[in-house]
Amino acid sequence: MDFGFIGHPLAGTPIGATLDLSIVLGAVVWLLSVVTRNYSWIDRVWSICPALFCLIVAASLDFEAPRVNLMAALVVLWGVRLTFNLARKGGFRLGDEDYRWTATKERLGPLRFQLLNATFVAPAQMVVLWLFVSPVHQAWLRPEAPLNWLDWLAAALFLALLVIETVADEQMWAFQQDKKRRIAAGEAIAQPFLTTGLYSYSRHPNYASEIGMWWVFYLFAVAASGEWVHWSGLGCISLTLLIVGSIRFAESISASKYPGYRAYQAKTPVLIPFLRFSGSARGA
Repeated sequence: MDFGFIGHPLAGTPIGATLDLSIVLGAVVWLLSVVTRNYSWIDRVWSICPALFCLIVAASLDFEAPRVNLMAALVVLWGVRLTFNLARKGGFRLGDEDYRWTATKERLGPLRFQLLNATFVAPAQMVVLWLFVSPVHQAWLRPEAPLNWLDWLAAALFLALLVIETVADEQMWAFQQDKKRRIAAGEAIAQPFLTTGLYSYSRHPNYASEIGMWWVFYLFAVAASGEWVHWSGLGCISLTLLIVGSIRFAESISASKYPGYRAYQAKTPVLIPFLRFSGSARGA
């Protein structure tokens, strides 16, 4: 299924085909954002494409490679959860747009935002989506290699982090729904942002779990290849940098909206419970 319009070392492999597909989809997402002036198209494909990429790789082996199948199944579970969470928040409604894109447009202005959109919002993020599932290629290269203890450890950790992320999103959903109800009823909002449950240990337990899942996913590549360092590790690294940047931006918005947010930053770690970094009270 290679599109053949770009030469790269992975051409002729299923993961190479998914790289071609990600480039094509990046262009389509960019075009849709320009035509509709809605920049959340990348958010709508974010939960779908990784599972699609993994299924393409698994299908190329007729779903007969245990490690590839396990990796694909875990990513499908991740995608189902994330798709559900976005759908119930209205993320698939054509008029809906993530508030961070609106804030970015206001800060950058029309010209600079369109430059960002043409380079990062859709194209670069589609490549990041491809990168963080690229460890499946290492399993594809060795389809007959049996599962080992590292695979089962990775699977258990991935599922545990998925559960934590699900709980965090459920807590945030319940809080936001109650907040909307109170606003509609004209009631005072004493606490405008969530600080209880998992959010009392981490300001972003969902993001912490998300980052952890894709570092754990990389362990499957290690289990398959026996190598701790190779190019597919760029996926979890690039995703971590992307999420940390997103957190910094989102927290700058929250700190400007809510007078008490800086106090919350000062006492609650940004990602990992009980782990604080110098200057974390000022941001992520």
